[in-house]
Amino acid sequence: MHSSLIVARIEPGGDGDVARLFAEFDRTEMPHLMGTRRRQLFHFRGLYFHVQDFDDTDGGERIEQAKVDTRFMKISDDLKPFIQPYDPATWRSPADALATRFYSWEG
Repeated sequence: MHSSLIVARIEPGGDGDVARLFAEFDRTEMPHLMGTRRRQLFHFRGLYFHVQDFDDTDGGERIEQAKVDTRFMKISDDLKPFIQPYDPATWRSPADALATRFYSWEG
């Protein structure tokens, strides 16, 4: 399994709206098309953490392909009032929000 972690900022109290938007999105076939196996959302002191697990390492490529789907574009627009880049000065694309894994262990 491959995981990605997106880090951003979340509006105070926006977690319920963000959860609702993703629940609606995840009821479609989009997670399957993107290869998403599991999604988890967290918030902590104004920060937003979006963990997405994939069956294999082609998740990023499949997400790139999904970006032209109207459902993907809609959720991206719908999230804008609630989720902002961690560092707007350096943010150019979603890739700028991906955390870098520096350790992993499996038992």
